[in-house]
Amino acid sequence: MKRLSYILALIGLLVTILLLSWFGFGNVLEVTGRVGWFEFGVIVIWQIVIFIVIGLAWDVLMPPRIRRRPWVMIWGRMVRDAATNCLPFSQIGGFIVGARAVTLHGIRWPTAAASTVVDITAEFLAEIAFVAIGLGIVLTRVPHSDLAVPIEVGIGLAVLACFAFIWVQKGAAPVFARIGRRIASRRFANAEERMEVFQAELTLLYSHGGRLALGFLLHLIGWICTGVAGWITYHALGVPIDFDDALAIEALLAAVAAMAFLVPVNAGVQEAGYAGLGAIFGVPPELSLAVSLVRRARDIVVGVPILMVWQLVEVRRLRESKAAADAPAPR
Repeated sequence: MKRLSYILALIGLLVTILLLSWFGFGNVLEVTGRVGWFEFGVIVIWQIVIFIVIGLAWDVLMPPRIRRRPWVMIWGRMVRDAATNCLPFSQIGGFIVGARAVTLHGIRWPTAAASTVVDITAEFLAEIAFVAIGLGIVLTRVPHSDLAVPIEVGIGLAVLACFAFIWVQKGAAPVFARIGRRIASRRFANAEERMEVFQAELTLLYSHGGRLALGFLLHLIGWICTGVAGWITYHALGVPIDFDDALAIEALLAAVAAMAFLVPVNAGVQEAGYAGLGAIFGVPPELSLAVSLVRRARDIVVGVPILMVWQLVEVRRLRESKAAADAPAPR
């Protein structure tokens, strides 16, 4: 998987370079330079707003016994997205890093892992709804678009995949326990017990339908906020695009990115998606590529400090653990 991620990232980088070369490095950079510091600051602040919304979506899924500390889940979501957008991981790597981040603030690992899985499910369902909204806009604006049928098929497959994902989660514990025993042998003799705890957490989280519905709604709001972010960026570049058009572009781009979830940082996928989808609504490719570059810059400006703070917390925790291990035992 690691080698595959590197290969896909390299291919994506080559695609990006080819697109920039085809439409002109100078043209794209000239358009990107239109974004001033104030406009870029608004784009960055809006991303923080999105983090708060989707972090709260994760928080509302937590079991009732967990003391409400929304900032922990917001922080975990910030670390998850920063790792996905700035490190050579697929989205799966970001999920693991985000779960790890919240365990450093008192969340037990079974709860962190199970709530991450359920949060992904709620977000995926909201993403399907968001893509459907985007498809509706496309069919209204461009009734005979060639994208209509592929997207409709994709939505149908996504719904089936989501239901299959939930079904697997509810019955995966025995399978994972058996695999764990074979691979880990005596070294991890408690693998089955751990998976049973994880499965119990999943069952508990899925038993609260109201929380799941609220998590879905907050994630849908978060996806719409992503559309707002795209609209802000287009206008910062001087592109007078309508809000619903920008929303449709972001929605269909989300669908493309979901299908290419193994590609680290969506390398090449994001650039090609913006160039192709923008053309449907009359946006020149060099302008859409500039939107992608601004989005990359935003991800780095927001994500790198987050990852640095996360690493500082990790180092402090390791030092505390080492000091506790080296401390003499009480007599």
